[in-house]
Amino acid sequence: MSQRISHSLLDPVLTLPMKRWYPWLPLPRQLPPEAIVLTGHGLAIMAAVGFAFSTQYWWGGLLIALGVAGNHIADVFDGTHARATGQCRNGGELLDHFFDPLSFAYWLAGLAVSCHQLEMGIAAVICLFATAVLTNIKAKMIGQFTLNSFGPTEFKSLLVLYGGAMAWLATGSAPVAWLTAERVATGFLAVLLAVGVVQLVVGLVLS
Repeated sequence: MSQRISHSLLDPVLTLPMKRWYPWLPLPRQLPPEAIVLTGHGLAIMAAVGFAFSTQYWWGGLLIALGVAGNHIADVFDGTHARATGQCRNGGELLDHFFDPLSFAYWLAGLAVSCHQLEMGIAAVICLFATAVLTNIKAKMIGQFTLNSFGPTEFKSLLVLYGGAMAWLATGSAPVAWLTAERVATGFLAVLLAVGVVQLVVGLVLS
């Protein structure tokens, strides 16, 4: 197993304190950690549906925020539960890491649908999986699985904030008429794509 090295900015203030809640959670010891993984994936799908409808209905943004936050919470506790109950299995870890990029792909696809920018959505998904492949090949070669400063925790936190903003914008409460939900979604997708491409190129160069 590759050594995990995290440069995450938010993990120390969000993820690590959250793990301390585990002893107080009413999780049966016999519950397989894969059940937590599948629950998190179901929440990711819920968030993807929210993305797709977020420019039309206020509840779309709410589904984004709840689904992404729930997915992150499940992602935090599946491994913690596995280690605490002695249920660490290669298959469970494989399932967890297999679902992670899929969840991100669902969200990007839903975002693209919401603003009718399928070309940008396809490019963003390709960039996402290229980054995932690069990260895993690098981990295999050097024995280190490295998370950047802007990693999964930061990305999910940004999406939760985006969901809240879209829930507000979809009600027509924007202070200026041109600030429509669809324009915000298009701009957000464009920024994510640009950042993803830059991060991928930098990762290739530094590898």
